[in-house]
Amino acid sequence: MNNNSNHNSPLKLGTEPVGKLLAGYAVPAIIAMTAASVYNMVDSIIIGQGVGAMAIAGLALTFPLMNLAAAFGSFVGVGASTVISVKLGQRDYENANLALGNVLILNIVIGIAFTALCFPFLDPVFRFFGASDQTLPYAREYMEVILTGNVITHIYFGLNAVLRAAGHPKLAMFTTLTSVVINCLLAPLFVFGFGWGIRGVAWATVIAQLISLAWQIVHFLRPDQLLHFRKGIYRLKRTLVSNIFAIGLSPFLMNLCSCLIVILINRGLKTHGSDLTIGAYGIVNRIIFLFAMIIMGLNQGMQPVAGYNFGARDYRRVTQVTKLTIGWGVGIATFGFLVCHLFPATIIGWFTSDAELVRMATSGLHIVFAVFPLVGFQMVATNFFLSVGMSGKAIFLSLTRQALFMIPCLIILPQFFGVQGVWISLPAADFTAALLTAFMLFRQLGKLG
Repeated sequence: MNNNSNHNSPLKLGTEPVGKLLAGYAVPAIIAMTAASVYNMVDSIIIGQGVGAMAIAGLALTFPLMNLAAAFGSFVGVGASTVISVKLGQRDYENANLALGNVLILNIVIGIAFTALCFPFLDPVFRFFGASDQTLPYAREYMEVILTGNVITHIYFGLNAVLRAAGHPKLAMFTTLTSVVINCLLAPLFVFGFGWGIRGVAWATVIAQLISLAWQIVHFLRPDQLLHFRKGIYRLKRTLVSNIFAIGLSPFLMNLCSCLIVILINRGLKTHGSDLTIGAYGIVNRIIFLFAMIIMGLNQGMQPVAGYNFGARDYRRVTQVTKLTIGWGVGIATFGFLVCHLFPATIIGWFTSDAELVRMATSGLHIVFAVFPLVGFQMVATNFFLSVGMSGKAIFLSLTRQALFMIPCLIILPQFFGVQGVWISLPAADFTAALLTAFMLFRQLGKLG
């Protein structure tokens, strides 16, 4: 009985009402992603209140490297989850299982390589990112620990993506929640109790992910699951790896561009401002991350529904779930816009009691969230192309927002407006990217009928 239930769970993606499916897949993903972003905020709050304002600036300097690590993680995780969804829609269970094994091996190889390449060059890298003598030690201490557990992080996020694609969104949610709860318990203990400083926060993250990874591995070792670890699935298959990388290339390039963007932002803020200005961006970035992660949770809920039905050639259901997800995404972004404009100082005050840092971050928050409702639309629309395997268009949209629009803004505007020009660059790029995305999305939906 359980065996049949587990094998049929992905098949409901082609039969149940789209709204019910989206809620069933998106709500657990939203809860998980919100929890993940909350524990990032909690980490920043603990660092700000328990270590100091310079530590927040040091943490902000690690964002480009964290984005780069995420780029390689999404290269495998996002690509594999889309491949698995499409294969399940085509009833190709053999290749879906092979994709699971390939995810594990690819994440191990990439995780080890990333750590080995980054560890020896942390100091010059952070200097290039805009670190000063005051902020460099914090950035280095935090990243040394994160890199130590990098392989764990890669496998953890990769297997969680597979869980959602395989029809287990609630299990993926509980896995993330487990990591969040453990992190939120350990971080204050390590910082306030043991006096480990910023390293304590990093160790809490790694340990929490390791425990959640153990839970995932137990699940995939069960032979009654449609997708599970077994002999013969760990050999890298060229066609599968090519498909995974082709689809994962879009989020990879998007995160790679994000890495470059954050470098330009930090360097611009340091040139026209100070270490505290970088700290202000670090706080604003965490707040953006909260709402962006909620929308990403929506996207994760949309992905298996759109991918499965696209594979099954039911384009009507693909269009339905896309439009419904856009509505939810814009609604969430609008809520974020209102909250950040009505209560900015209150929100910033959670992170720090430094009056100057509160002032800088409040000003930046107002500017960055100026056109945030459009960000919700743009994120979902780009994810549509990714979910149905149109990786080329997803890559184009990702690159135009960051490379074509934002990078020129970050280079030009600060020359005229100083620090304000750095902040203004973000909503300026968001607005122009949303217009282009709207044109491409509705053109594509018209082709699907």
